[in-house]
Amino acid sequence: MTDSATYADLTLEQAGQAFLSGDTFTNEALFHAAATKLRHESPVHWVEHPDFNPFYIITKHADVLDIELHPNEFLNAPRAILGNKEADAMRAMQGHLVKSLVQMDDPEHRHHRNLTADWFLPKNLAKLDLRLAQLAERAVQQMLAAGGTCDFANDIAMEYPLYVILAILGLPESDYPRMLKLTQELFGADDDDFKRDDDVLAGIIQTVADFVAYFDGITADRRANPTDDLASVIANGVVDGQPIGHKEQLGYYIITATAGHDTTSNSMSGGLKALIENPQQLARLKADPSLIATAVDEMIRWTSPVKHFMRTATVDYEVRGTTIKAGQDVLLSYWSANRDEDVFPDPFAFDVGRTPNKHLAFGFGVHFCLGAMLARMEMKSLFNALIPRLQHAELAGPAELSRSTFVSGFKRLPIRYEMT
Repeated sequence: MTDSATYADLTLEQAGQAFLSGDTFTNEALFHAAATKLRHESPVHWVEHPDFNPFYIITKHADVLDIELHPNEFLNAPRAILGNKEADAMRAMQGHLVKSLVQMDDPEHRHHRNLTADWFLPKNLAKLDLRLAQLAERAVQQMLAAGGTCDFANDIAMEYPLYVILAILGLPESDYPRMLKLTQELFGADDDDFKRDDDVLAGIIQTVADFVAYFDGITADRRANPTDDLASVIANGVVDGQPIGHKEQLGYYIITATAGHDTTSNSMSGGLKALIENPQQLARLKADPSLIATAVDEMIRWTSPVKHFMRTATVDYEVRGTTIKAGQDVLLSYWSANRDEDVFPDPFAFDVGRTPNKHLAFGFGVHFCLGAMLARMEMKSLFNALIPRLQHAELAGPAELSRSTFVSGFKRLPIRYEMT
């Protein structure tokens, strides 16, 4: 588990404030100490800070699930992601830079989700099996060619799912570097390795502007020359009899290109690191490849790449004896919920055979991740190709997490390995 001294030394105020800093999310022990403190002593915790509008942190699995299952009582709008007062004020004045499913509530959310829902049905995703197998084999061959050392996060985990997303959108592989850079700038806007500007908000605006320029070009092309790819569906999308709005269209492109890539790559890197640090679980997986499916879900629980979403109460609502007033915001901490001792036996143990595994890493209810099945397919394909050939693996240097309170994972994972 986490360092008990760290847990004991934290005050409740310090534990709550920890959720405001990206630095916390670069330190797994510190985050889990803070989250465990709140789960045990203040599971519905009010946070005030001069730079942020106040909100409650929700850390227990049952409470996160309950709020997810009440989308009329808790809306995604207007504050879907935690930002400081400056970001909140800019959004209130100008609206969202782009508007994706993340910022929508029903009926708008349902109508826009239905636009691409068929694309993510099992019968349609099954068509990707061959392409996934090819990309997984290419990743394994890259590791073999690297001669026993690589940065798994950069060389494998970041590339593989991005190639999948590019294929789905119908974008050329030559655009891979551009998409990777923009994705890292968007989710790592506060990370020294990725940020575009020392002013985080200014950097995000610049990155979004580049996304807009790129995808406006894609829209023009797909309207003139529609194909059978997802970009064509988005470019020519119609909602309520009208062409999809510009902000909504851009939001669809961006959430597909970024969330569909970064979250999966973070799960892959964090999952391999967990296997390296738990060699008995790696041996178990090698001995019984049928455990790949449960192992993948355990990797997703373990890493919880999307660390939070925000909700705003529309009515007074009681959670564990605390009344959340209409208009107040809550932060749903998925990483904390996925370590809840009341739901997961021995939650700080990495168990490739864990079942049931009721993790909330994909959310729940109407906002359940549209690409959840695809993410699982990608990870199964990669580890099905890798695990039988991986004889030994160890860390070859410090593993580094990205600095972000929203979407984070390992940006560096240097490993040394033997393969057949």
